[in-house]
Amino acid sequence: MRIGLLTEGGYPYADGEGGLWCDRLVRGLAPHEFDLYALSRTASQEEAGWVTLPVEIHRVRTAPLWCAEGDGATHGRRARRRLHTHYADLAAAVCSGAPRSDEGALRVQKDRFRKGLYGLADLAREEGGLVAALRSEDAVRILERACRAPGALRAAHDARVPDLLAVAGLIERALRPLSLDWYAESDARGAHSGGAGRGGLGGVDLCHAASGGTAALPGLLARHFFGVPLLVTEHHVPLRSHYLAAAGRGSTPAVRALGAAFHQLLTAEVYDRAALITPGSAHVRRWQERCGAAPHRLRTVHPGLDARRFAAVGEGPAGDPHTLVWAGRIEPGKDLVTLLHAFAEIRRAEPGARLRLVGRLAPGAEPAAYLAHCRELAQELCPWNRVEAAEDAGGAPVSFEELSEAEADSADLAAAYASGAVVVLSSVVEGFPVSVVEAMLCGRATVSTEVGAVVEAVGGTGLVVPPKDPAALAEACLALLRDPARRDRLGAAARSRALELFSVDENVERFRALYLEIVSHYPVRRPHTDEEGTPMPFAHPAETRVPGAWAEAARPDSTSTPTTWGVAAGAPRESDLLAPASTVPGTPARPSSADGPVVASGAALRRVPTWAVLDETAAARRATRASA
Repeated sequence: MRIGLLTEGGYPYADGEGGLWCDRLVRGLAPHEFDLYALSRTASQEEAGWVTLPVEIHRVRTAPLWCAEGDGATHGRRARRRLHTHYADLAAAVCSGAPRSDEGALRVQKDRFRKGLYGLADLAREEGGLVAALRSEDAVRILERACRAPGALRAAHDARVPDLLAVAGLIERALRPLSLDWYAESDARGAHSGGAGRGGLGGVDLCHAASGGTAALPGLLARHFFGVPLLVTEHHVPLRSHYLAAAGRGSTPAVRALGAAFHQLLTAEVYDRAALITPGSAHVRRWQERCGAAPHRLRTVHPGLDARRFAAVGEGPAGDPHTLVWAGRIEPGKDLVTLLHAFAEIRRAEPGARLRLVGRLAPGAEPAAYLAHCRELAQELCPWNRVEAAEDAGGAPVSFEELSEAEADSADLAAAYASGAVVVLSSVVEGFPVSVVEAMLCGRATVSTEVGAVVEAVGGTGLVVPPKDPAALAEACLALLRDPARRDRLGAAARSRALELFSVDENVERFRALYLEIVSHYPVRRPHTDEEGTPMPFAHPAETRVPGAWAEAARPDSTSTPTTWGVAAGAPRESDLLAPASTVPGTPARPSSADGPVVASGAALRRVPTWAVLDETAAARRATRASA
């Protein structure tokens, strides 16, 4: 089948989020074909370039979210009237102060948001983009009237002109996919024909959004325009990220309240319209249920990690019994300050202990300043002479090592885990703890803080302590450093658990089954056609849904010969039972049985159209009646 993969700020950009997971999914789900639709968040992300794309990706369409260039669309009086009506519905829903306990009012709010959203989508498809219109003075005035209306949010009443401009810009940025030209049903030869072209989301069998929110909006529109089913995967909760980002930008209460209301309504619409939702952990699933996702649509699928990278370490000898290892992305949420204070206590109890911090710096100025602060704090808490540390075989008690994106995916990271006996996680905010699972694959005992999906990942194979508690973190690390037998038992159990639950193969097979489950509930929406536009009703037999040699032969663009269900040479054929092809005007001669097995599809072996056979039979009957 053909999958439309939807991303925002992720794959295929080199510094995008979740790129490794998307790449493994695409490669593992061959022979399914993928069309990639990517939204970029920043100019630097586009400048960084793309990762190497696999052959399973047939088309890539991109669009920026970081600039609001005019689309040049002009709207007449009737179009502007429609725009004002639909945007007023959207703004009224966003500004509504309906209490969460009033189900009727919440239903009306969601219906009005849905009406405004899809009304704007229809208008954009018929009349052109809405980038300039959604940032215009008319849009700001409509938003102001909604904020001043009775029953609006209390914070919305205090919104001033700068706040309204900021909210209008936020809404336009989130609704940027409405103005894109991604929604064609097919290219000139048909999206399923295997030909080149600029087909749109209307030509895919399934849309798979790598996150919710704006990334899933093109999938919502494909469902609205063409009935394409939507699958949404979330390894974290975008709605929660929007809350935290708004608070961190120092926005006014009105902007934060209206922005949160908009993203909450968009998230609820995505959850309502998605065929299935796949959270990456039970922690994310609880958030999704709290945000309105129906439990019967949720399927928890843990991220898959490549165990082969860590096989040599997991099956090899134990690391230095006095070394603690931390690995991850260097940013304030990882709370290295607490880890350094805990290590100071460990160092006092075990003077030979060492801490190795290995990771890559998160983009932005704040992570760089945070790293500099941590270096100074480490020198203050665990002072050492640099000359003596260089002469000492063990080096400094605390070492900082930065890895590039390529090094983080190479053997260097596995070697870092191999160098220590215990791996530590001190985060205060965490989704799925990738570094902890990597350490488990290496057979290392772990000490982690109880955040995100840590307990779900670790199970009973590691120690878990409260976040921001240096004393508890130090006590747990000392317990494992002083007990090698316990450390080895936990490491072996952790490796066994990670291999069973968090492998790439397990992740890929779960999504393969989910794709088939979703498509099986949706009827075929368009007939397959060949290069000349002739319908091919049997171009997608059931065998194309099942992996194996026969699936390759049954694919429309395949030139191989079927091995099991193909017609053998010399066997009776459909062409022997129907009227000869030469008797049907405009139909090419059919191949004889001596030509070998008939491939499932192809313009050169096109079947006699059913209507031609029926017309010929009817003509013969009329001639018989006339002669009688």
